Amino acid sequence: MTQWLDTEQQRTWRAYLAATQLLQAQLDRELQHDSGIPHAYYEILVRLSEAPDRVLRMSELADAADSSRSRLSHAVARLEQTGWVRRENCPTDRRGSFARLTDEGFAALAVAAPSHVESVRRHLVDRLTPEQLQQLRVISEAILAGLRGGAEACPDAAAGRPAASRAPHPGRDRSTEKSGRKSLAFYGEFATGLSTRDRFSGDCVP
Repeated sequence: MTQWLDTEQQRTWRAYLAATQLLQAQLDRELQHDSGIPHAYYEILVRLSEAPDRVLRMSELADAADSSRSRLSHAVARLEQTGWVRRENCPTDRRGSFARLTDEGFAALAVAAPSHVESVRRHLVDRLTPEQLQQLRVISEAILAGLRGGAEACPDAAAGRPAASRAPHPGRDRSTEKSGRKSLAFYGEFATGLSTRDRFSGDCVP
């Protein structure tokens, strides 16, 4: 027998649904307006920038970016055309391949981050108190844990999340110890000065 939502549950669900949809749409609109690049492509570059040596297996990258294998392959192919990502064969697995963030791609991220951080702050962070932000993180992690199988559930702030599901933090720099190369934790948009609009015209967000 169906257990229908009560009034309070309906209000919560509808508010959450509307807020997440409108927030994502707003960030995407600003990203497309300023740079003409799909946000999903940027997320791929973010994940690569955080990986040791800026390289991940394609399967790992798909999981980290919450993308299907086919959509990721298409996105990486487009990013290869810009020179921001390079695909490499796996020497021990003929069916496997790696995606590597190039210096050009890393430079694009370095230019891109500030304006998107401002958008995230304007539309989300600055609208909530520190306590509300912590509650939002805990709630989001609980939802993610359920959708991803529950094995990685960890609601406590000190415990953190697994590397594959850890979201980048706006505006924070960090180093990649294995490679010794600087790796910025980006969550931003590409600046208009990079002239990416024509490169990705006609693409939709995977």
